[in-house]
Amino acid sequence: EEVSMHFQWYPGHMTKAKRAMQEDIKLIDVIIELVDARIPRSSKNPDIDSLAQGKSRILLLNKSDMADAAKTQAWISYYEKQGFLALAVNSKKKNELKQVNALVQKACEKKIERDRKRGIKNRPVRAMIVGIPNVGKSTFINAFAGKASAKTGNKPGVTKGKQWIKLGKNVEMLDTPGILWPKFDNQDVGMRLAMIGSINDNILNIEELAIDTINYIYKCYPDNIIERYELDRESVAASYDEGAINPDNSVALYIMEQIAIKRGCIKKGNAIDYEKASNILLDDFRSGRLGRITLERNEDNANS
Repeated sequence: EEVSMHFQWYPGHMTKAKRAMQEDIKLIDVIIELVDARIPRSSKNPDIDSLAQGKSRILLLNKSDMADAAKTQAWISYYEKQGFLALAVNSKKKNELKQVNALVQKACEKKIERDRKRGIKNRPVRAMIVGIPNVGKSTFINAFAGKASAKTGNKPGVTKGKQWIKLGKNVEMLDTPGILWPKFDNQDVGMRLAMIGSINDNILNIEELAIDTINYIYKCYPDNIIERYELDRESVAASYDEGAINPDNSVALYIMEQIAIKRGCIKKGNAIDYEKASNILLDDFRSGRLGRITLERNEDNANS
């Protein structure tokens, strides 16, 4: 059974949110976009690029503690070449967020200089924070603003109910709703978002998703999976079955069966409970128990 990711991903409230963002962007000096460091391209919304033209851009690769550090660095270089100020962050570590503040000031140097020449001192920089659902935006805002964050109320020209958060004396941040889910032109984008848990598991074939996840991890990070489940390296390598219906999945299926046996995912009659084993594997990956893993390499940009 094949899972199609081509479902309707653009509900009405997203269209409304996009329109609101087009209005708000006129008031903004810098756009801070959060992506998931494990999938820095698939979690980045292409719509924001078209909305944000002419604005300073900061890209934060969040959840960097769960991603492959070397690959994160390569992604930062890639996005810097595209004109972003990019930084790896872990929103749960407040001490890392000082770097974000410094980056905001750097992004707005020209604006601050223009203000200074006009005799305007200490006018706060206005930042808008954007990101697709589940990239950790709420955690970031709470950590960045801290409990003392003052709601600065409604600004002229801003629709009521907008949330302006004051960050110290120098920055005011406009929160946006979990805005603008991307439309998937590429099946791989949907699959990667599903792997990290950004798509509701109930609408997916969880076993296929687990097999795809195992295939990727075993190919790129074999030690992570072998050590986590105490697998025998030679047996795993020998499990490739050219005569299987889908030979490319034969090793992943063997690994899944080993996980099931080791974790007691056995049904009546000694049958493997693939669904239970799949959930264990996906939960281990999403929680970081399988180690630091990045699902996208920036050198794939040209062709995937």
